[in-house]
Amino acid sequence: MRRNVEVKARLREREAVLRAALALRALGADGPGTGQEPTRERPGAGQEPPQQWPGAGQVLLQTDTFFRVPRGRLKLRRTPDGRGELIFYERPDRAGPKVSLFSTSPTADPEGLQAVLSQSLGVLGTVRKERLLLLLGQTRLHLDRVQGLGDFLELEVVLRPGQSERDGQRLARDLLRDLGVADSDLVPGAYLDLLLARGHGGDSGDSAPCQGQQG
Repeated sequence: MRRNVEVKARLREREAVLRAALALRALGADGPGTGQEPTRERPGAGQEPPQQWPGAGQVLLQTDTFFRVPRGRLKLRRTPDGRGELIFYERPDRAGPKVSLFSTSPTADPEGLQAVLSQSLGVLGTVRKERLLLLLGQTRLHLDRVQGLGDFLELEVVLRPGQSERDGQRLARDLLRDLGVADSDLVPGAYLDLLLARGHGGDSGDSAPCQGQQG
């Protein structure tokens, strides 16, 4: 299994965090904690949507269907181009940076695989999101707009061979600080947990991938 350090937070000002992330990337830093403070500007009225900013990153539309398993989490991720990826992961359900152990397997037939998994395991729920992906050194920065929940930030520090969990946690905390994300905004668990807590876990997972719905 592969491993990374992950952390998730609610976003109060999505555009402000995006500006800070782009400022960090423009510095050419190999990840956070460079000692240089990014420029933080508040978005003005009529601000252009982030996905239209030149060089702002890659926009991904994803539908994640979670299945019932005895341990960890198993989800099938589908995208509008008809491709899919089966993802199994284990990580603690606590706020703040923590290690995630995961395995992935691509599939060219996500609909057929979903039908088999739904019949054999049962579906917990479905999460639909629009994800803006930026790369900062060894960190994948996700600005997620989740249907039914709103805007979130997710960081994935991809640990290098021999790199410790503590190193990854430090990198994640440094980047959270540089982006102006407060500890009070950190959230545990998965988006599905938040949806289930609100009384909606999505549908049975049989519908098509999202086409940019706003959360």
